[in-house]
Amino acid sequence: MTRICEDQSALGETAHALNRSCLCQTLDETALRSALERELDGDALLGDRPHLFSNVAVFVSRSEIETMGEVVAAIESLTRRPAYIAAALAWAPAVARRDYGPRGVLMGYDFHLGAAGPALIEVNTNAGGAFLNAALARAQRVCCEEARIASAPAEQFEDTFLAMIEAEWRAQGRAGSPASIAIVDDDPSAQFLYPEFLLAARALERHGVECIVADARDLKFSDGRLRIDGQAIDLVYNRLVDFSLSEAVHTPLRAAYESGAAVVTPNPHAHALFADKRNLTLMSDSALLRAWHVPEADIAALAAIPRTRRVTSESAPGLWAERKHWFFKPAHGYGSKAAYRGDKLTQRVWAEISAGDYVAQTFAPPGTRAILFDGAHQDRKVDVRLYTYDAKIVLAAARLYQGQTTNLRTPGGGFAPVFVI
Repeated sequence: MTRICEDQSALGETAHALNRSCLCQTLDETALRSALERELDGDALLGDRPHLFSNVAVFVSRSEIETMGEVVAAIESLTRRPAYIAAALAWAPAVARRDYGPRGVLMGYDFHLGAAGPALIEVNTNAGGAFLNAALARAQRVCCEEARIASAPAEQFEDTFLAMIEAEWRAQGRAGSPASIAIVDDDPSAQFLYPEFLLAARALERHGVECIVADARDLKFSDGRLRIDGQAIDLVYNRLVDFSLSEAVHTPLRAAYESGAAVVTPNPHAHALFADKRNLTLMSDSALLRAWHVPEADIAALAAIPRTRRVTSESAPGLWAERKHWFFKPAHGYGSKAAYRGDKLTQRVWAEISAGDYVAQTFAPPGTRAILFDGAHQDRKVDVRLYTYDAKIVLAAARLYQGQTTNLRTPGGGFAPVFVI
């Protein structure tokens, strides 16, 4: 381990001080590479992704973790309230309006950590990286006595994932356990996070579940069953970004979902309740929440969501005038695509935003993490992702990056473990 703490006195201070001062490189690269090579049958996939992992950890205080957990719990509670459900489903596609039971495995809650505390930036229903981050967390060496990694969740991650799958299976009224599972995406081997699809499949197979990583276009729906190459599929771990399954190539999966022939998780209903970015306009409106009789403790927790507004013909002039205070996101976007800081906008991009279906979120700047890169002290932006299931935190991880949004392509950046102090 490379230990380079510029200011040893900072080690007894806050997590933010550690993020500024501790340049310790905690990643045991040999251990991580060996573990992943065993799982992935070689390292070619990782070689093509040189900036997938950072070699430093991100420090987060116990109180920040607790605050983020309160936000997660408040949102999960809100999504069970009839008034919220009606509002969220009012702008959802028809396929999303029926609740089949599953809540969605491995939800992702993304936070920026600032001086005012954690700010929830968005919620994702097919949050990527959990299996990779579990492996990363197991390959760390704690650099400071004041820091410790919450290693138990990482060590128990596979068992926790299997328990989630079985809970989703039962939530849709099934008995026993699914015998066959498909991890589904479009052209999965071409996806940047394809290695974690393989990690997930290996984990399920170790627990006696037949699992295949499947291209959505190879699925068929016949005789009331979802199939691939003739094999019936009981449950789909859905990694598609066609959240409403509306594309023609996804018709077989949509038919299996709507008929209840296969359990799909996460599914269009979960996305409509949690991850449609228009929902942030509801979650961040304290007056509306009070009108819905949401408990004050939950309203206080939801104040961690920066105020969010829809971009409409009425709101657009004011949002443009105050654009430097806002961050703009497409309502149906994913992976930070077509998202813009207001102070970086051009007239051309603004025309696209005002003509599209966008939301404007009060800009909450990301925190920073100091790193040693090319022999120099540099800063990277950082956000924290909580992977959850049914309001429970499964794993915490961070992402280091440069630019407007996270990208996993920044030298010195990538996924990083969270050390809780």
